[in-house]
Amino acid sequence: MKIIKIVAVIALFLIALALGSQNQAVVNFNYLMAQGDFHLSTLLGVVFVSGFSLAWLVFGSLHFKSQLQVRRLKKQLKKQTSQAPVESKA
Repeated sequence: MKIIKIVAVIALFLIALALGSQNQAVVNFNYLMAQGDFHLSTLLGVVFVSGFSLAWLVFGSLHFKSQLQVRRLKKQLKKQTSQAPVESKA
Protein backbone atom coordinates (compact mmCIF):
# COMPACT_ATOMS: atom_id res chain seq x y z
CA MET A 1 0.00 0.00 0.00
CA LYS A 2 2.88 2.34 0.81
CA ILE A 3 4.44 1.71 -2.60
CA ILE A 4 1.17 2.68 -4.32
CA LYS A 5 1.11 5.98 -2.43
CA ILE A 6 4.71 6.74 -3.35
CA VAL A 7 4.10 5.94 -7.03
CA ALA A 8 0.95 8.12 -7.01
CA VAL A 9 2.83 11.07 -5.49
CA ILE A 10 5.67 10.71 -8.01
CA ALA A 11 3.17 10.51 -10.89
CA LEU A 12 1.35 13.65 -9.70
CA PHE A 13 4.67 15.46 -9.33
CA LEU A 14 5.70 14.52 -12.87
CA ILE A 15 2.32 15.63 -14.27
CA ALA A 16 2.61 18.95 -12.43
CA LEU A 17 6.15 19.37 -13.73
CA ALA A 18 5.02 18.70 -17.30
CA LEU A 19 2.12 21.15 -17.04
CA GLY A 20 4.29 23.76 -15.38
CA SER A 21 6.89 23.60 -18.12
CA GLN A 22 4.17 24.49 -20.65
CA ASN A 23 3.16 27.63 -18.67
CA GLN A 24 5.89 30.12 -19.54
CA ALA A 25 3.70 33.23 -19.52
CA VAL A 26 5.14 36.19 -17.61
CA VAL A 27 2.79 37.58 -14.97
CA ASN A 28 3.00 40.64 -12.77
CA PHE A 29 2.82 39.61 -9.09
CA ASN A 30 2.11 42.23 -6.41
CA TYR A 31 3.25 41.20 -2.96
CA LEU A 32 3.30 43.16 0.31
CA MET A 33 6.14 45.60 -0.27
CA ALA A 34 6.83 45.45 -4.00
CA GLN A 35 5.92 43.78 -7.24
CA GLY A 36 7.74 41.71 -9.80
CA ASP A 37 7.40 39.96 -13.12
CA PHE A 38 7.72 36.19 -12.86
CA HIS A 39 7.15 33.19 -15.08
CA LEU A 40 3.84 31.64 -14.08
CA SER A 41 5.39 28.18 -13.67
CA THR A 42 8.09 29.56 -11.32
CA LEU A 43 5.55 31.48 -9.27
CA LEU A 44 3.26 28.46 -8.93
CA GLY A 45 6.19 26.25 -7.99
CA VAL A 46 7.40 28.65 -5.28
CA VAL A 47 3.91 29.02 -3.82
CA PHE A 48 3.35 25.25 -3.87
CA VAL A 49 6.68 24.49 -2.16
CA SER A 50 6.05 27.23 0.44
CA GLY A 51 2.60 25.89 1.24
CA PHE A 52 3.83 22.31 1.38
CA SER A 53 6.68 23.28 3.71
CA LEU A 54 4.38 25.25 6.00
CA ALA A 55 1.90 22.38 6.18
CA TRP A 56 4.74 19.93 6.86
CA LEU A 57 5.97 22.08 9.76
CA VAL A 58 2.51 22.54 11.28
CA PHE A 59 1.40 18.91 11.06
CA GLY A 60 4.88 17.64 11.91
CA SER A 61 4.87 19.64 15.14
CA LEU A 62 1.37 18.39 15.99
CA HIS A 63 2.48 14.81 15.35
CA PHE A 64 5.60 15.32 17.47
CA LYS A 65 3.52 16.71 20.35
CA SER A 66 1.12 13.77 20.21
CA GLN A 67 4.01 11.28 20.16
CA LEU A 68 5.48 12.94 23.25
CA GLN A 69 2.11 12.73 24.98
CA VAL A 70 1.75 9.04 24.08
CA ARG A 71 5.24 8.33 25.44
CA ARG A 72 4.48 10.22 28.66
CA LEU A 73 1.17 8.40 29.14
CA LYS A 74 2.79 5.00 28.52
CA LYS A 75 5.40 5.75 31.20
CA GLN A 76 2.63 6.84 33.55
CA LEU A 77 0.64 3.66 32.85
CA LYS A 78 3.70 1.47 33.37
CA LYS A 79 4.44 3.22 36.67
CA GLN A 80 0.85 2.79 37.87
CA THR A 81 0.66 -0.89 36.91
CA SER A 82 3.96 -1.62 38.65
CA GLN A 83 2.70 0.05 41.85
CA ALA A 84 -0.68 -1.69 41.85
CA PRO A 85 -1.03 -4.19 44.73
CA VAL A 86 -1.06 -7.78 43.64
CA GLU A 87 -4.17 -9.58 44.89
CA SER A 88 -3.74 -13.17 45.94
CA LYS A 89 -6.52 -15.68 46.38
CA ALA A 90 -6.51 -17.24 49.80
